[in-house]
Amino acid sequence: MPPVTQASHSHNRVAMAALLIGGAAIGGSPIFVRLSEVGPMATAFWRVALALIPLLAWTWFRPEGAGGRRPENLSEYALLVLPGVFLAIDLGAWHYALTKTSVANATLLANLAPVFVTLTSWLLFRSRVSAVFALGLATAVAGVVILKGGPMALGDGNLLGDGVAVVAAMFYAGYILAIGQLRSLFSTVRIMIWSTASAAICMLPMAVLFESSLLPPTAFGWAMLFGLAFVSHAGGQVAITYALAYLPPAFSSLTLLLQPVVAAILAWLLLAEPVGLMQAIGGAIVLLGILIARRG
Repeated sequence: MPPVTQASHSHNRVAMAALLIGGAAIGGSPIFVRLSEVGPMATAFWRVALALIPLLAWTWFRPEGAGGRRPENLSEYALLVLPGVFLAIDLGAWHYALTKTSVANATLLANLAPVFVTLTSWLLFRSRVSAVFALGLATAVAGVVILKGGPMALGDGNLLGDGVAVVAAMFYAGYILAIGQLRSLFSTVRIMIWSTASAAICMLPMAVLFESSLLPPTAFGWAMLFGLAFVSHAGGQVAITYALAYLPPAFSSLTLLLQPVVAAILAWLLLAEPVGLMQAIGGAIVLLGILIARRG
């Protein structure tokens, strides 16, 4: 095998591992949110605001700082800010949906982002979607439906909350696509600092407007916020951003359907919410869908 091909396969393997780790880290975010002592909007603000600490520390301890090229004009600065705007709207919409519909509905519908990623990639960038990939996508989405209680569970939520959860999925798809485009221009850490800072700036007025308090009253509450920021955002999003340099955005977003599987397992272990037979079958189907899509 030529050296270039070997290096490419090595990068793909590392990127795949980073994508799975990132998906698992973000999959733990509902646990941190559930245990948070402040409201959903305030929790979302602290998630991105506190995540700036490890991201900025990364640049301080690296000789080359953020690395890569710097933005050169106003349009490039706007491109760096855009993913953060998408992320802030996604987080705000998803947390709002949790107050208007069931957690199962909100989580399921918000994880339909791969559908919008694939459709947008096809419409805007004319990305080819193979039949095998489409089969894998359909299988994974079916697995998420089963994981969350089957099709009948979709009728239990409020239509407003369900609709807002779909909006969250659309904006998360925009975030994934925007990050994928930026990875050809800037380094991972530069993208993450700009997008995270812009998300925090967008989330702050939402938190002030909708929450009675921004500060958790105990050390445990702060620990949950730091865990959400450091593990789920700084760790998970950096891993995913790195992976998007080597893997197609549509496939990357599909793999992130692992998040509800991870959330179900963590809820079983940490919150004493047992994993039923249907959830176990759904998780297995999600994994099968990912494997099929990988072949495509």
